Amino acid sequence: MPIIKPPTPNADHQRIFLEDRDIYVFDLDNTLYSAESNLFSQVDVKIGEYVQTMLDLDPVSARKLQKQYLTTHGTTLKGLMVHHDVDPHHYLDSVHDIDMTPIVNDPELRSSLEELPGRRIVFTNADRPYAERVLARLGIGDLFEGIFDIHSANLDPKPKPHVYDKFIAEFDIDPTRAVMFEDMVRNLVPAHDLGMATVWVNTGSVWGEADYDASKVHAETDTLNNWLKTHLKQTG
Repeated sequence: MPIIKPPTPNADHQRIFLEDRDIYVFDLDNTLYSAESNLFSQVDVKIGEYVQTMLDLDPVSARKLQKQYLTTHGTTLKGLMVHHDVDPHHYLDSVHDIDMTPIVNDPELRSSLEELPGRRIVFTNADRPYAERVLARLGIGDLFEGIFDIHSANLDPKPKPHVYDKFIAEFDIDPTRAVMFEDMVRNLVPAHDLGMATVWVNTGSVWGEADYDASKVHAETDTLNNWLKTHLKQTG
């Protein structure tokens, strides 16, 4: 696995979090919960099995196509819809049929989120039922103003720029007052370009590193709550 270099610290990147920012936008998988839970690994396996069964491929070929669609279309689902006319509802129900027990109540994360002075919104490529299950397991489902899911985006995923425009319009967001948290750098690029401050939750994944651009990442952390606690101390 390649070594992922953190963004070069600079005054502008540090100062951006001291500006008037009171809208906090959170990705879901491997961001609001630790990648070490391996929850999304279950989803990843389910996606591979879905591709394998649907297209009658061997596991290696299915895995290669799965990640090819992820890279070129933003999600494997979008690739399957474009090239194989897959039913998105069947797909999402299938790949999200997983064991949720690795996700446990996280009172420390809840405390940090409660201290954030402003709005909190989930922006995910997953669907709402799955997102609600995850948030409930973490014990933080009541802390968010809303969830912008893949259906809200008309099944177009991050990082397509028009999806961010739709998200901003739906929640009446001023991007220059927002901070976005993501485990995939490529999904932070449109947010940065709109004026959001960006925080990369670096899980060590090669997919999370894809399209890495230090100029688009204002901060990096190994876990969301580590960054939140430090930020709250600096701004409290």
